[in-house]
Formats: sequence, structure tokens, C-alpha cells
Amino acid sequence: MSNKGSAYGQAAGDTDFRKKYDLDEYAAKAAAREAAEKEERKARWEAKMAGKKYYKPMDGTETLTTARNATQDFSKLVGTTSLVPAGAGVGKRGRGAGFYCEACDLTFKDNLQWLEHTNSMQHQRAVGATGQVKKATAEEVHARIEALWQRQQELKREQVISLQERLEVRKEEEEREREEKRRKRKEAEEKKRLEKEAVLKAKTDYGEDVRIEGEHDEDDMMAAMGFTGFGTTMKK
Repeated sequence: MSNKGSAYGQAAGDTDFRKKYDLDEYAAKAAAREAAEKEERKARWEAKMAGKKYYKPMDGTETLTTARNATQDFSKLVGTTSLVPAGAGVGKRGRGAGFYCEACDLTFKDNLQWLEHTNSMQHQRAVGATGQVKKATAEEVHARIEALWQRQQELKREQVISLQERLEVRKEEEEREREEKRRKRKEAEEKKRLEKEAVLKAKTDYGEDVRIEGEHDEDDMMAAMGFTGFGTTMKK
């Protein structure tokens, strides 16, 4: 260890940059944690002996149970990949492959088990809820109904606006399709006109005996098959 002083005139060493820990403080925390775990093990054993299920004891800071204000979208998890620690696929305790509950440190293999767990008393106690629901008054029920009615009216107005927008978009698409058909039809007519003008120009320059490509294909095929015509030989 170096005996050189620091820039502030105090003694400095090679390990002075390390964080100093209060051993007594951490020893007290460890003792409190061990005592709490011992008390929990005792409560779990007593509940098991009595044929009951163990729940985390209430400390007076719990709140009443309320409905979830968010919807869990499980479809967004389809096709995703998550990294889990080795050996996490055994049992429910700890984070593993599946649906993880941070409050209870449990992992469930499907969404139905996860939903049932979130509604259980074990989860309610873990998140600080009593598991009891507050009884609503008549004024609260009326206010809730009014809020839901206003929400339904807003959704209807949004649907009307969306329908009008969809109609406008569809109208623009139909107009573009008609314009594209008109353009193709004009191009085809212009191509036919140019071909007809080229044939007339060739006949004007070289006479009527000039042979235009494709003009006499049908006559040549009939001649090759031995047909000279479909007229009658009956004398009139």
C-alpha cells in the first residue's frame, strides 16, 4: 500500500477508491430478514397443520381491492422470444419461461393460470390489497353509468368519422381506378391508330400489292390447308 498523500492533504492508499460498508448496519438487516423468514415459516407451518392456505399477514397499510384498469394483451407475445436462466423450467417459484408475476415471484405456463392467480387472495395480499371490495353508493353508481354513457357516445362519434373517412378513401381509390382504365384505353386506341396509319402509308408508297405483316395470315393458312373459299358451285 502506498503512503503517498492525496491531493487534499490526506492519507491515501491503493484501495481508497472502494466503497466503505457499515458492517453493523448490514448485520442488523440480515438479522431482521432472518427473523422475518423464520416467522413466515412458522406461520406457513401452522396454516398447513390447520388445513388452511397461508396468506401474507396484513400490516394495516393495505387498500381495498379494485378492478383492473388495463387489459392484458396476450396476442402481442405471439412469436416473441425471451431469455430465462438455466434450470428455470422446474416449478413455479422464480422467473422462468411463461407468464411471470413479480409481486409473488411465480411463473405460470399459460395465461389462464396467470389470470386466476391475479384474482387470488395470495396475489391480492402480495400487491397490498385486502381482497375486499368497497360497496358503491347510489351516487357512485349513477356517476359510473353516466361516464360509460358518455364513452359510448364518443365511440359512436368516432365510428361515424371513421366511416366517412373510409368512404372518402374508397371514392378516391375508385376515381384512380377509372383514371387508370381511361389511360390504358387511350393508349390502346393510339396504338391501333398508329398501326393503321403505318399500313395506309405503306400501301400508298408501294401500292396495293405490298404485303403487310400479319394482314394475310388467315388467307395463307386457308391456302395451306387447301381451301380456296366456302362459296357454292351451284349454277344460278
